[in-house]
Amino acid sequence: MEIIDLNRDGGIGANSFFLKIGGLSILLDCGLNPKKTGRTATPDWAPLRGQKLDLIIITHCHLDHIGSLPVAMRGFPGVPVLMTTSSSMLVGRMLHNSANVMLRQKEAENIPDYPLFTHEEIDQCVKRFVGLPFGTPRRFRAGKDEIAITFHYAGHVAGAAGVEIRHRDRAIFFTGDVMFDDQRTQPGAKFPSGKFDTLVMETTRGATERPAGKSRAAEMARLTDSINRTIQRGGSFLIPVFALGRMQEILTIIHDARRFRRIVDCPIFASGLGMDLVDYFDEISRKTKHIQFSRAIVKELKVRPLPRQLKPGEDPGQNALYVVSSGMLVERTPSYALASGLLGKERNGIGFVGYCDPDTPGGQLLAAKPGDMFEFTAAHVRTKVKAEVERFELSGHADREELAQFAVQTGARSIVLTHGDPPARAWFVQQLAARMPNSTVLDPIPLQLYEV
Repeated sequence: MEIIDLNRDGGIGANSFFLKIGGLSILLDCGLNPKKTGRTATPDWAPLRGQKLDLIIITHCHLDHIGSLPVAMRGFPGVPVLMTTSSSMLVGRMLHNSANVMLRQKEAENIPDYPLFTHEEIDQCVKRFVGLPFGTPRRFRAGKDEIAITFHYAGHVAGAAGVEIRHRDRAIFFTGDVMFDDQRTQPGAKFPSGKFDTLVMETTRGATERPAGKSRAAEMARLTDSINRTIQRGGSFLIPVFALGRMQEILTIIHDARRFRRIVDCPIFASGLGMDLVDYFDEISRKTKHIQFSRAIVKELKVRPLPRQLKPGEDPGQNALYVVSSGMLVERTPSYALASGLLGKERNGIGFVGYCDPDTPGGQLLAAKPGDMFEFTAAHVRTKVKAEVERFELSGHADREELAQFAVQTGARSIVLTHGDPPARAWFVQQLAARMPNSTVLDPIPLQLYEV
């Protein structure tokens, strides 16, 4: 197999691989880098120039995996796009939201490249999406060559899949983004236990050691305790979340806590894409049974929409719980505006429940110390860190030890690392070299061709 990482900056962002397996050429994922704008946010498509393409495969619907999909499809008209049935129910809505965001950014920041695609183009793309069930191989031919593709349940988020590709006597596995532990809204990954020749593996939490005794249940209890403390002292608690997956997971956790009287009664605010996706999650839950979620949760919690205009630097003073995106406090998002008003008051709390890139405002806030000055540059707000800022281990990504153990049991001759910052990848390079001395561990340089 030939493989090229098209994510021009490496790390986590515009995730995309170009693969040649036998006589077939495949594009796996077409992401967008959330820290960049314009064409520089997309993968680098240069290695695809002059190439034929037989298939595009999508592992799941987070924008760092699908955000440039219409751009890729434009360059290869007629090529089918494979994903799970659940992902096919989500992808159009995610892309339409992305188009709306780009239109707003074009106006606010004068970005000439935006939008990278239009709503009309998305509607045309949807016609080429092929939704496949988990666990059922589908064969594809190019000339006399044939491969079999099977999607395996990956946890992480609704529709997420690990991808198994078999070509002649070779077996290749892509983990995509994976979560082995059960979440409240869906069970953990169900990956095959057999051997693989090549493993391409995410490394998101490679630099994060899970402390002894820090179970998911304990972290949920710690979150509810922190919310209770904050509300009882008259403050507000902000949970920045990703719209797809984290919001529905956190609302379900809060609903459970409320049902068993483990969380104080207070107003709950949430809005935006995450609330739209509540209906999609409800439909996926009913039709596929792969997740457990009901839109009734929103009604029973009496979730209120956010005010249409949030004034940066101003504490709304609602003595409330806010569950809003973005999960990394990306600039010009509701969570960013709210954080700029809540951070400077001791009575408030901010709780992060997912991955935060160190270079984003969320990552920078987690690195700050109480009493430090913190600047919300885009909001023109500078304030002291007075609110209680905490991280809760409720990520949708697998623990590094779990991933390392999965890699070892595959017995793969070649392991390609992806979707991780340099320190995370470095941990896997060291650990897998020690545990799998007969395997080649590859941390690919972007845009360089490798044969594995």
